[in-house]
Amino acid sequence: MALQALGIVAMVFLVLSCGECEGINGGSSSSCNPADLKGLVGMKARIHSDYSGRTGRWVGQDCCKWEGISCNNETGRVVEINLPGLYTSGGAPFQARMDGLVSESIALLTALQVIDIGGQEGLTGEIPSVIGFHLHDLRILRLFGNSFTGSLPESIGKLTKLEVLELFENKFSGFLPPSLGSLASLRTLSCYSNKFSGIIPDSFTELRSLEILHLQNNLLSGNIPAAIGNLQALKELDLSSNSLSGKIPGSITNLTSIQVMYLDDNHLEGDIPFPSTSGELPKLGFLRLDDNRLTGGIPPSIAYLTSLQRLSLSNNQLQGPLPETIGDMQSLTDLYLEENQLSGHIPSSIANLSQLQVLSVSQNQILGPLPQEMVALKNLDTLNLSFNNLNLSVVPKWMVKLPSLTHLYLGGCGIRGKIPDYLQSVHTKLIELDLSSNHLTGRIPPWLGSSEQLYLLNLSANNLVHEVPSTFTDLETMGVLDLHSNKLTGSIEQVIQMKIRFGGGVLDYIDLSDNKFSTGVEQLGKGEQQSITHINLSRNNLQGRLPTSIGELKSLKKLDLSYNKIGYDLPVSMANISTLETLKLQENQFHGTIPEEFLQLRNLKELNMSHNHLEGKIPSGKPFSDFPSSAFSGNKDLCGFPLPPCSLS
Repeated sequence: MALQALGIVAMVFLVLSCGECEGINGGSSSSCNPADLKGLVGMKARIHSDYSGRTGRWVGQDCCKWEGISCNNETGRVVEINLPGLYTSGGAPFQARMDGLVSESIALLTALQVIDIGGQEGLTGEIPSVIGFHLHDLRILRLFGNSFTGSLPESIGKLTKLEVLELFENKFSGFLPPSLGSLASLRTLSCYSNKFSGIIPDSFTELRSLEILHLQNNLLSGNIPAAIGNLQALKELDLSSNSLSGKIPGSITNLTSIQVMYLDDNHLEGDIPFPSTSGELPKLGFLRLDDNRLTGGIPPSIAYLTSLQRLSLSNNQLQGPLPETIGDMQSLTDLYLEENQLSGHIPSSIANLSQLQVLSVSQNQILGPLPQEMVALKNLDTLNLSFNNLNLSVVPKWMVKLPSLTHLYLGGCGIRGKIPDYLQSVHTKLIELDLSSNHLTGRIPPWLGSSEQLYLLNLSANNLVHEVPSTFTDLETMGVLDLHSNKLTGSIEQVIQMKIRFGGGVLDYIDLSDNKFSTGVEQLGKGEQQSITHINLSRNNLQGRLPTSIGELKSLKKLDLSYNKIGYDLPVSMANISTLETLKLQENQFHGTIPEEFLQLRNLKELNMSHNHLEGKIPSGKPFSDFPSSAFSGNKDLCGFPLPPCSLS
């Protein structure tokens, strides 16, 4: 259904955008311009394979009737080439990613069926130079979601009437041709998720009609063009996930139409240069500068971005306090500032952000106390204060009065004593709760087991004692449970059986390592545990034997049972876990041979069976031949590569 909905959105977007393409008819023209025919034939010749068979049906002389081709009724010239790798049964393209969504129209077209051929690579081949020399009236070129390779021909700059160029999610490489800067009518340039390298040509700043520029997820380097502010019509700019460097150009403040600006995941440096005065970037709603190397502080002038809804500055080198003016950003809904070097206190003015839903300032140097005025944040859904210098001592009581709070992260905040019972008043609506790396003592309260929608619970690195409450078997929505590095005792059965009562479920990650559990390994694989991908039970006092049912963990990628007292033979059924990538069994009491069937564990990347009582010959071949002798050392009677050869006697 999700794929269907995306296809519907894409079709609506196409209808709306092509509404501007005056005179276009989907191939009903009775003739085909000879120059266009030559260009399309040349293009077909460079297509190596077409799983959809569309270009295979390009026969005859009337190219205006070919699938994916549209012509102008009056001139007979080709104005659109529309060959996406994903397309609907109605012929409209499926666009895998859209930032300017027309979601209101989804409900209008519920019957549309989407056909997915992207998994079969769609079209493969190259774009020939001939396309630029013959298709002079081309306005729309959509080839996204295929497997085109090679570079873009310089001749593409001769398509002077081109308005939409969508080549995203292919395998193009090489430089972006500077000739693209001569396409004065171009409104959309979307080439993301390819392998383009080199710089962004300065000529791109001449694209005065450009509204959408999406170049994210490529291999681009160099500086952002200094004159990028010339693109007065630009509404969406996404240069994220490249290797761009240098400073953010000051001219960027001239982008009076910009609504979305994503420059994250690059190597940008220097201060945040905008805005400098009121009225700059008046329409900017979404700004991502995270995962760069930005320095300096958050300028008080940031409040001039009065339309800003989502701001992400995380994972930079920003210093200094949060400006008091942040409370003036009345449209703000999401604020991500984690992993910087911010200091000082959270300003009380933040309580003025009545629309705020997400506040994340983790891994900074923020000081306590927290302003109690934050209780006014009625729409706050996510609060992440982890790993600052808050020294809270206790979970502030005003937090339980936040009516919309569902995600609470207070790891490393200096909280002491027992898990407070007043959290019980909000635990039924919490989806994620992180109290890790504090100084919590006492038992895990049984009421946590009655949480109705708890997905993540992280109580690791505390001093919690006694057994896991039996109520934990009722946690039907649990996906991530991390209790490592405590002093918990008894059986792990309450955790391992969480899936049994509701079958299927979502449990994915369990870490009970570095505790004092002693029993329960016999439950591994029993019940409905098939979705678990990560189990870490290392550094406990676990005894007993691994059950045959462990082979039922068909999604498991990591299994760490090291530093326990588990014994007996290795179950042959473990060879059925074909997804296994990490297997750590060292420092236990396993006996017998390594089953030959373990050669089926082809995805193993990390293996350690050292310091057990294993014997006999190590099975020959991959994956065992890929690991060093240290993975098998400390087993007195084990032999064969990579250990010394077995005795012939």
